[in-house]
Amino acid sequence: MPHDNHDEDAHSLLPSEPALRVKALETILVQKGLIDPAAVDAIIDRYEHHIGPQIGAGLIARAWSDPAFKAQLVNNTDGILSDLGFGGRQGEHIVVVENTPDCHNLVVCTLCSCYPWPVLGVPPAWYKSDAYRSRAVREPRQVLAEFGMIIPPEQKIRVWDSTAEIRYLVLPMQPAQSHGLDKSELALWVNRNAMIGTGLPQPPAKT
Repeated sequence: MPHDNHDEDAHSLLPSEPALRVKALETILVQKGLIDPAAVDAIIDRYEHHIGPQIGAGLIARAWSDPAFKAQLVNNTDGILSDLGFGGRQGEHIVVVENTPDCHNLVVCTLCSCYPWPVLGVPPAWYKSDAYRSRAVREPRQVLAEFGMIIPPEQKIRVWDSTAEIRYLVLPMQPAQSHGLDKSELALWVNRNAMIGTGLPQPPAKT
């Protein structure tokens, strides 16, 4: 059909480099009046400078230092996040799962790349890869080993499959060396991978 041919021609003109391809699509949508460039810039700025794993790290640090808050975060995640202003798009329903000496939690999205954007920001490229999405379910111990994590045989691994309806945030165990630190110091120990389950909290790099 002629219409189909025109569509194919248009797609063939788009550059292969992902960033350039996105920019080309954005230009086309702006020219057609379908999106507002200022709105796009505002969204990008928000996720680059105001939303990111530092938000999740702050929540984890507070949970480590405040047992009452931890109980609320685990048992009423949506309510707490909403009260703190961290709900909204891509975070309509988030569940916090707690690591214990008996169980390590790992988060994946096998269908696409559902992710708790309001508390972790933009997902890393590997989280969206076909390899991670398929292997995390089939062979989680091997995947974690490739991230540098050796899970002892006696500690089971529970894999949580995120969806458009529900997303997960891992509450890692607090390292013994960090006990006694205040919340701002504790937050520096919490990295993004620890809140996905592919890493552990680490002491901040010395400057």
